Amino acid sequence: MSQAAGLLVETPLQRFRAEFRESKIAVAALLVLAIIVLLALLAPWITPQNPYDLAQVDVLDGKLKPGSEAFAGYTMWLGSDGAGRDLYSAILYGLRVSLTVGLAAGFLALVIGTAIGLIAAYSGGRTESLIMRAVDIQLSFPAVLIALMLVAILGRGIDKIIIALVAAQWAYYARTVRATALVESAKEYVEAARCLGLSHARVVFRHVLPNCLAPLIVIGTVQTASAIALESTLSFLGVGLRQTEPSLGVLISNGFEYMMSGRYWISFFPGIALLVTIVSINLVGDQLRDVLNPRLKR
Repeated sequence: MSQAAGLLVETPLQRFRAEFRESKIAVAALLVLAIIVLLALLAPWITPQNPYDLAQVDVLDGKLKPGSEAFAGYTMWLGSDGAGRDLYSAILYGLRVSLTVGLAAGFLALVIGTAIGLIAAYSGGRTESLIMRAVDIQLSFPAVLIALMLVAILGRGIDKIIIALVAAQWAYYARTVRATALVESAKEYVEAARCLGLSHARVVFRHVLPNCLAPLIVIGTVQTASAIALESTLSFLGVGLRQTEPSLGVLISNGFEYMMSGRYWISFFPGIALLVTIVSINLVGDQLRDVLNPRLKR
């Protein structure tokens, strides 16, 4: 009887999976996101050309309609852009760059914001006040405006874009971590750890930080999608990545001038890829929020 009862006990991971699967939309979004990531990783092996290798691009293939045959003999199922690049290949390579920028910016902003939030919550006093005033000032400005100003100062390039996005997003993590850490620091088990003489680092990393992970995971997914959208916006405006550093935003920008002439596919298909990626990440993040914080469940 005890063995049967033990088999019925769910582990936290099993419970998490069961609750996540309650939303069919979130499961579908996670599957779509996994496919997008897989296609981006396999881009060099499943595309007919490297669209940013000049030796493989022919100007004679420029602005071909979807389904047209390229000069090299393969079919361009999504057409080509003005430079003769196969859009199917360009989109998959662009996804690699967009996802890399979004994940890198999201991870670095999470690390920096978490550290600053923990310092503010655990130090208190004037240090906390100064940090939170800086956070309030930054959050009073739109993230795209901050990123735009920093890119104008730093210049164009993947590394510059990541720095600008981190600077525009760290405050979201800092405020969330600080609020969560203040609640956890006031609980009995943290006070007991302090009374036992544990070091500040051990109290923070062993007792406070683990209880901040749930909101961080949710914010991390949302801010990753936001970073991808911000990068695409900057690249569309012509101040983001260079033409030699393709992203979905660059591809959309390349086709914008051809929209009025009826060559919709140059911007349309990269735009659909960007939309599906961002929506999938946000849907997964919404379900993670409901699972990790049932009080917010709709």
